[in-house]
Amino acid sequence: MGWRVFLLTAAAMTAFAANSLLCRLALRGGDIDPASFTSLRLVSGAVTLWLLLRARGSASRRGGDGYSATALFVYAIAFSFAYVSLPVGVGALLLFGAVQASMLIVGLAGGERLGAAQGLGLAAAVAGLVYLVWPGLAAPAPLGTGLMLLAGVAWGVYSLRGRGIKDPVSATAGNFILAAPLALVANLLFLRAAHMAVPGLLCALASGALTSGLGYVIWYAALKDLGAVRAAIVQLSVPVIAAFGGVVFLAESVTSRLLLASCAILGGVAFAILGRQRRA
Repeated sequence: MGWRVFLLTAAAMTAFAANSLLCRLALRGGDIDPASFTSLRLVSGAVTLWLLLRARGSASRRGGDGYSATALFVYAIAFSFAYVSLPVGVGALLLFGAVQASMLIVGLAGGERLGAAQGLGLAAAVAGLVYLVWPGLAAPAPLGTGLMLLAGVAWGVYSLRGRGIKDPVSATAGNFILAAPLALVANLLFLRAAHMAVPGLLCALASGALTSGLGYVIWYAALKDLGAVRAAIVQLSVPVIAAFGGVVFLAESVTSRLLLASCAILGGVAFAILGRQRRA
């Protein structure tokens, strides 16, 4: 992996982790409601990506499709509502654990064989997830947990539908543009709870325009040279970055439950992916 790919990958993973930090920061302080955060995030991301397409002279040839846009919307809305109650590190761990697990399950359903390494890795990941959400003093909020797992599955579906597209930036822009009206409708449904202060507005705009819009563009640029297996593995760094970001910027604590569950989930998924790579 050359320095260019390494730097692009590091920037993309930092952007993904920053999405969790920005969302939790805005919602924890009550500076914005989750529906408004979602709509601002998707609209600002759509505008940013459309401007990028216009700058390269292809704004009229945007891609995207309804199924992918719906998956993107479900991910974004569930992500926002989950972070009302979840700490940054726990939320990111649940999200990316669900993303990788859903992608592995789809692969198995599509005919891929479950080897010994994959079986052990998947079992470890499931055990870690069960341990993380098991009722107890340090267990995360059940509603937030369910919503974040839903967000992870939706993001996994969105990622799988994006495999093999010829122009990822155009497709992403189209999906954001199609998803934005869905978020605005959801905003109307939660209109009575809508509220917004300047810090919340700025966090939502930064999440949409920078860490989502530009972050996804950077990620797709890195994907060209990473390959599917390495791309899946490097995403496992996001919960770690997010957890330490939560400690530094939000004064959140890292519990022993989170550390042990992180080792089991991320290590198990990585082991399963590496096992698949050796068998390929």
